[in-house]
Amino acid sequence: MDLQSTPEAIGLKFVLAYTALESSQLAKKPFLATVTLQFPSDTKESRPLMKRALLVIDVQNEYFSGLLPITHPLGHLTNILRVMDAAAACDMPVVVIQHTFPQPDKPFFQRGTPEWELHPEVQSRPHDLLIEKNLPGSFTGTELEPWLRQQGIDTVAIAGYMTHMCCDTTARQAVHRGFTVEFLSDATGTLPLNNSAGEVSAEELQRAILCSQQMLLSEVISTEAWCKRIS
Repeated sequence: MDLQSTPEAIGLKFVLAYTALESSQLAKKPFLATVTLQFPSDTKESRPLMKRALLVIDVQNEYFSGLLPITHPLGHLTNILRVMDAAAACDMPVVVIQHTFPQPDKPFFQRGTPEWELHPEVQSRPHDLLIEKNLPGSFTGTELEPWLRQQGIDTVAIAGYMTHMCCDTTARQAVHRGFTVEFLSDATGTLPLNNSAGEVSAEELQRAILCSQQMLLSEVISTEAWCKRIS
């Protein structure tokens, strides 16, 4: 196991047990050893230097006044705006991503409609790059990756909608391209689903995606912790 692959761990215990052999006979009592390894706390001094960009994904009116209202978690938009302001305060690049369906038969995200427009609060805030995408992954068919490479970015923070679709897909794409990913747990949002595969509440869906992202993909982090980290 590469212990350095989990620097956020404060303590890690390895329990080693084996049965000793003595003169070809099993020892009556197995030997038990416990080793505790301590890692430094998550401070600026303990973290390697990173060059981050904040990706603000699909914060469009469709998710507020349209057909796909985001219901969970509470305060999702407030947190998105907070991380945008925090990024701007420390001169972190901000990429705003806007979804468009080129197919005219789709009932949402049609260019030029009020629901397609960015939320006014996002639109009024500064950003370094505006990207239009047509698929859930923000890297697919866009200039996002070459732009990040040109800026020397090695870490991306994910905010926006929907947690289970475009945020999840973009985070996975970023990991596959070698970027470190910070997935903002309360600056992303989702809604309940009910389709031929089954039914799931927004809370369950959000929790499931966050848990799966934390497993070998992203670091799932709250808005509060992230803002403290970059300050």
